[in-house]
Amino acid sequence: MAYNILIVDDSQTMRAVLTKTIDMAGIEVGKVFEAENGKEALGVLEKEWVDIVFADINMPVMNGVEMVEEMVKLGYIETTPVIVISTEGSKTRLDSLRSMGVRGFLRKPVSPELFKSVVDGVLSGRAGGEGGAPAGGAAEGSGESGDVFKI
Repeated sequence: MAYNILIVDDSQTMRAVLTKTIDMAGIEVGKVFEAENGKEALGVLEKEWVDIVFADINMPVMNGVEMVEEMVKLGYIETTPVIVISTEGSKTRLDSLRSMGVRGFLRKPVSPELFKSVVDGVLSGRAGGEGGAPAGGAAEGSGESGDVFKI
């Protein structure tokens, strides 16, 4: 199954790196949408079917946390899993993101193998493909660093 992906990051270079990482990870892609901030991302979500969102935390206009809060209010978080990819990863921030429904976190930079592992874990938890709600489950880490989780 090919997935429609939304990459949300204020850095054009990072968006290109993530697109390349997705390709190197062997994830089947239908369309890749890009947004420079959370506000642009919400506009994409209003108009396009997106299977998964990869978002940075620190962005101008509307940051990743504010974007997730809006996705919760609009009901998008229930059908569109979010994986945060950021250099910031404090336990408090990660706990807050999890409680809002974020399905995964990866610390930049990320290898294609780790990227694929977390994406597969998040997407395999979706029931019934398009529109299916993510399944619950225990958080998994990558060891003592705590820089990866999937729910």
